[in-house]
Parts: sequence; C-alpha cells; structure tokens
Amino acid sequence: MDVFNIFWLFFMITALQPIIKQKMIESARQRLISRIEKQRGSRVILLVHRQETMSLLGFPIMRYINVHDSEELIRAIHMTDPQMPLDLILHTPGGLVLASYQIAHALKGHKGKVTVFVPHYAMSGGTLIALAADEIVMGKHAVLGPVDPQIGEYPAASLQRLVETKPVKEIDDRTWILADIGKKAINQLRQQVFTLIGDKYPPERAEELAAVLSEGRWTHDYPITYEEAVRLGLNVSDNMPAEIYQLMSLYRQPVRQQPSVEYIPAPRFKRSESEGGKG
Repeated sequence: MDVFNIFWLFFMITALQPIIKQKMIESARQRLISRIEKQRGSRVILLVHRQETMSLLGFPIMRYINVHDSEELIRAIHMTDPQMPLDLILHTPGGLVLASYQIAHALKGHKGKVTVFVPHYAMSGGTLIALAADEIVMGKHAVLGPVDPQIGEYPAASLQRLVETKPVKEIDDRTWILADIGKKAINQLRQQVFTLIGDKYPPERAEELAAVLSEGRWTHDYPITYEEAVRLGLNVSDNMPAEIYQLMSLYRQPVRQQPSVEYIPAPRFKRSESEGGKG
C-alpha cells in the first residue's frame, strides 16, 4: 500500500467517524427508550431542542417548537393505543403557539395517563404543552416558564399597558395595532390554558392559574422552579427517574440534522388482561 492509498484510507475513516458515532448514539437512545417503555408500560416520546451549529458558517442556531414537531409528535400519539400511558420528555425553550397548542390539545385528548418529564427546562410553549399532562415531573433544578404571548420583539402585556397609560394621540398606528393584537393574544392564551387545565383544578383556581401564566406578570424568561410550581398549585412532582437523565445525556453533543422529536416508529397497543402482559 503506497502513501497515496494510506492517505485516502485515513481520509475515509476520518470522514465516516462522525457518522458512525452518531449512529451509535442514536442506537443507544433507541435501546434506552425501549427499556423505559418496558419498565413503565408506556409510549415514550421526546421533544428535545438543542443549540446547533451551521455546517459551513459555524454560527449557533437555536431550535424551537415548530409545525414539523407538532406533526411528528401527533403522529406518534396516533400510533399509540388510546388507553396506553404516554410519557413525554420535554427539553425546549418554547416556540410557535400554534404548534405548541396542537401538541397540548392532542395530549389532553389522549385517554391514557399522560406524564410530562422536565429534566432541565420547558419554557413558554414547552410549559403550555406540560400543562396538558395529568402529571408534570420536574427535575430538582428544572424550570417551567410563563406562557404570555410575544408580539414580534415586544411582550404583549407591555404593549397593552403602553396604550392604556399613554394618550391615544401620542401612539403611532403600528404600535396601536401591535397592542390590539397583543390584547387578543393574551385573551386567547388565557382561554387556551384554562381549556387545558380546567378539568384538573377547581374552576376558580384554574382561572387564576390561567391568568397568572398568561398575563405578563413576569418577564417571558422568568424561571418557575419546582418549589414555585408547588406554591402556584400546579400538579407537579419531583420523582424524576434516573433513566430520564441518562437518556438526556445522549443528547449532550448537538449534531446536524438530529431529529427533535424521537420515538420508536412502531405502533404501541395495550394488551387486554386475558392476553397477558401490558404490551
């Protein structure tokens, strides 16, 4: 073997190494997902967003909840027996309200128990999704966030307060329009949150929670810790399985074109008692 062939062999091994490594990580994730499903008798779905790097320019981009995520996640729910428990692992900064509410609505309509695990954080649209669950399991240092809408670069609540305190003649048309949209968005989010939690809490408590989370009481990135979630009266626990953290460790290094929604692409149907086992 001459120097030229050795060079090309080295080049090919170097080029294939990242691909092989990624396939090994994906295989490890699938095996761990399968193990958790067998332990809990559930369908496990992940919605994970990591900061990734562009292939040529090298600058970081942040992934968020979009309509592709909602399509994939809803497809996974449709492939699951209605009576089978769902375990959704959330790790996201949030995203589009449309996509987030679609996911939340689908979770709420699932007949089996829905548990959302938040090992680290699920902000904004992630919190909206978590509110649809029968139980939210938070890590010791995990956080949720407010779901108050943002209109472009501005908080809807701040735009609303601006037009309420400033004379109308001093407000330009664009700001007034944004404030009007913001007011509608706040009312819509409040109603959506109430729809998701209205059957889990007394009506007065559900209305109060919906208002607190959507009215812009805090900044949009305000961290709602487990302790504060308890004080707010949310149905949360801190009984986070070790396997969830183990699974998240397999997402440590971002890789290009890594799917943000992942599950074993096979139907899951709960067997009857007579057939034996849970399926």
